[in-house]
Amino acid sequence: MNHTSEGHRAPLATVEARFGARLAASLNERAATVPHDISERLRFSREQALSRVRPAATTVTSPVIAGFSSRAAAVLGNPGGLWLQLAAWMPLAVLVAGLVLIQEWTTREQVLAAAEIDAVLLADDLPPTAWADPGFREYLKAPTP
Repeated sequence: MNHTSEGHRAPLATVEARFGARLAASLNERAATVPHDISERLRFSREQALSRVRPAATTVTSPVIAGFSSRAAAVLGNPGGLWLQLAAWMPLAVLVAGLVLIQEWTTREQVLAAAEIDAVLLADDLPPTAWADPGFREYLKAPTP
């Protein structure tokens, strides 16, 4: 007995084909008993459905060459595939870019704060050796009354 997936597909395809043929025959038999106005509405609906499906069924799946300039061309395998992949990765790219920008902004703010402290220290009347004195640092840390 053949247990491969292809062995199961052939009988399934045959069963589906038989079912489809019986269903079509049954619908054709009953279509003769449907009133004229209903059959016309059904025909119109069927034509609309087929007109909507036909453009999608004729979609080109082979590579398409679209020229962007006189010297360059792009080869697109699936017309929507590349854009869908880019759209899927876009949130991750925005997140990473945001994290990098936040890091840069934080670093810049820290540098500006250090520069401001340095400017105050250099503009002060105290000599730089006073800042090296441990007692002076304790004096600065003590709360003022």
